[in-house]
Amino acid sequence: MAGLCGSDLHPFFGREEGLDIHTVMGHEVVGRVVEAGGEVTKHRTGDRVYAPFTTNCGDCFYCQRGLTCRCEQGELFGWVEDGQGLQGCQSQFVRVPLADATLKNAPDGLSDEAALLLADNFSTGYFCAEMAEIDARGIYAVIGCGNVGQMAIVAARSLGAQNILAIDPVADRRESALAHGATAAVAPQQANEWIRERSEGRGADAVMELVGLPAAQKLAYELLRPAGIMSVVGCHCTPNFTFGPVEAFDKNLTYRTGRCPARHYMDRLTDDVVSGKFNLDAFVTHRFPLDDCVHAYDVFSQQKEGCVKAVFVP
Repeated sequence: MAGLCGSDLHPFFGREEGLDIHTVMGHEVVGRVVEAGGEVTKHRTGDRVYAPFTTNCGDCFYCQRGLTCRCEQGELFGWVEDGQGLQGCQSQFVRVPLADATLKNAPDGLSDEAALLLADNFSTGYFCAEMAEIDARGIYAVIGCGNVGQMAIVAARSLGAQNILAIDPVADRRESALAHGATAAVAPQQANEWIRERSEGRGADAVMELVGLPAAQKLAYELLRPAGIMSVVGCHCTPNFTFGPVEAFDKNLTYRTGRCPARHYMDRLTDDVVSGKFNLDAFVTHRFPLDDCVHAYDVFSQQKEGCVKAVFVP
């Protein structure tokens, strides 16, 4: 099973440049080992395994500190530029370099759907919530209620958040956010009023931004109180901020962002999923065969048919 992620849409629609034509897309995968290289010792043919969106060696300066996404030898699945890079996972077969450290054996009791989400969406949502420094007394906003936004809500709740505003223009996604623990869910134009009413006019203690577009960044800045935290895992493709360094300085803004060290979070979160603390299976809403990719991208990108999370199956 391979995932279709919001960040796949940026190169697909030309918002992110550099990707070679004919690059295999996709960076979330769960499958079975069909062949292992001579230096692979931890995985055998037939093992059910799952992989994050970056490879990692497990031994370098960054891997030893849990920042597996910045491995000195790591590559991003689904990104080939000028002939260099690693093909993606929306394919019948996937090549996984540095397999011993990159792959994790899927335990009994972990569904394919849950393994896939641990490899990216749930790990990224949890990472976003942790960067927001959740406190039970705080007021939080989540901008973007796609699958990662829903996961961030689940994670924030588990970390103790009591007041979470979910923000999305799509009504179905707002309803889903409420079902997964949001206190309220509104369209973007209603968010400021809700936050101000509940914070004595200050603003949100932290805003989790999961969209990666300028309008979402601008809204996050507007909703945030002075000395608040902007936690950003939306994949931005534009070179400029919607606010400047003077505005950030005047607001004592803490801006936290970056690629999630998903392999690190896979180790941290898998047992909690297997134990039933987190139930991830229902988050996959649509399944497509590999030969129906263009249709899948259309349904997912346009939020048709209530699509929140789409996956490909062979």
